[in-house]
Amino acid sequence: MGIRTLLIQIYANKFIRWAMLSLLIIALFLGGVQLRRWIGESTRHVRYQHDIVNAFYWGSETMKEARRLSPDEASANSLAGFGRGYLALYDRVKHKAYNKDYGLDYPPLRLLVMAIWAREVRNQFPGVDDGHPKLVNPLLKINLLCELLSAVAIFLLVRLCLERESCATQSDSLRTPAAVRHRASICGLAAASVAWLEPSMILDAHGWPQWDVWILPFYLFAALSALKNRWFVCGCLLAIGAMFKGQLLFVAPFFVLWPLWQKRWNRALRVLAGFISTAALIASPWLLRTPAAWIALLAVTGFSALLSLQRQLTHRGAWISGIAGSAAFMIGAFAGGSFAWLRVGFLYGSEHYPYLVISSCYNLPSLLSKLGWSLKDPFWSVHFGSLDFGLTLQWTLRLLYLGALTVCAYGAARQVRDRDPRVLIAMTAPWLLMFALLGQMHERYLVWGAVVSAVAFGVSLRLSIIHFIISAASTAMIMHVMLIDKKFETTLWAIDLLKHIRGYASVLVLACVGVYLWNTLPRQAFQRRAARLPRAPSLSLGPEPEEA
Repeated sequence: MGIRTLLIQIYANKFIRWAMLSLLIIALFLGGVQLRRWIGESTRHVRYQHDIVNAFYWGSETMKEARRLSPDEASANSLAGFGRGYLALYDRVKHKAYNKDYGLDYPPLRLLVMAIWAREVRNQFPGVDDGHPKLVNPLLKINLLCELLSAVAIFLLVRLCLERESCATQSDSLRTPAAVRHRASICGLAAASVAWLEPSMILDAHGWPQWDVWILPFYLFAALSALKNRWFVCGCLLAIGAMFKGQLLFVAPFFVLWPLWQKRWNRALRVLAGFISTAALIASPWLLRTPAAWIALLAVTGFSALLSLQRQLTHRGAWISGIAGSAAFMIGAFAGGSFAWLRVGFLYGSEHYPYLVISSCYNLPSLLSKLGWSLKDPFWSVHFGSLDFGLTLQWTLRLLYLGALTVCAYGAARQVRDRDPRVLIAMTAPWLLMFALLGQMHERYLVWGAVVSAVAFGVSLRLSIIHFIISAASTAMIMHVMLIDKKFETTLWAIDLLKHIRGYASVLVLACVGVYLWNTLPRQAFQRRAARLPRAPSLSLGPEPEEA
């Protein structure tokens, strides 16, 4: 009894409780950093070097283009020369490509980061080998920062949704606000800890290493902005994230469909306004290449600002930004702007690997490939006289994904209305569905769903267990490709094992994704009917039900 009383007194002391919680957070952070260092050292012999070499090559090509466009070496090494090389690289790659095989598939912001990294490396070590592991450290630090921001965003998301649920339910309304915040914070901390220690993310970002984690903070904070009705900010964050990695565009329509199901057309338009204006701002050096183009943009922006002032529009800044962004794209199309950044950085990536399955993936296309299907096979065709209309398997899977994404958006709209924390699952499902249904997926692309699904700790234990299954599948796929790239005799048994379980693992992953999709569906009406207290009829002789 003495020990129990002591523990109760310690827990009741607010200072001691917060001190212990702070020590736990510090221990988790330092442990995660040390785990990443250990993974980086332990996997060096199987590191997938191709992506590092590719990043260093295109960063160096930016510097070569700067030297080509500069009159002397000093001018080429200046920031102005660097900017000239960076802005001209897309056009040079597009014009010199053979049969539209560009090789470069980096969106503008990722190319900028790689160019800055290569420039710093070349300045410090002119004759350096691009495979030296110490030179990757700056990129690994960016990965670490994005992982940390993702964990923070997951904490904020889970806490916000649980606090809203507690305010909406009668049972939790009897609790004190401090108790509600405490419960929400504990669940949020659990979800953030699991995301911070996610093995597939650590292996992808520090063992491979890749740059997939860069878009996670933008998506998660965009979801947080949507929950707080900051839809313009949501669109801005999605645009910035897409400029680092284009795969974010597959799930971005979720944030447009969500308010459409709520019949909040202005919210959907604000998401589009934020996305278009931010994308136009980033791409403006390519779109607006003449003083006349900039003058035209300023004229359109000024006219839209005057019009909005006269009509006293709400969210005036969002509408002006959206109009200006749309005008920038229109002016670029008609005034000699360059869209090579779009052709090379985005569209080429979707055409670069025209295969149903690229590598070791546990998804529906993997199962279809075993049945003999390919990406461009006709799935359905109709003949009208001399006209033939065909639907390929690629577009069939895309339409299936779009339908599932629409269901997720509908679930999110209903769950936000009812303050149901399962909106977190609706935000996770697009990443899982993208990997499970679409062709041309790399094995690494499940890492996004594995990280975001950590929010399940704020929903239910069953969904939290499914998160670990998804995490294990993501880790296994990444390990498989790394082991295949550099085969060792000691790892052949692991390669054979991972190869033989691919079919079973695909079915398991599809089942887990199906459970998550099912939990996005609104079932509040049935839950309310089951949760209602039975009331005795007025003429009943039975006892009245006790009230809580």
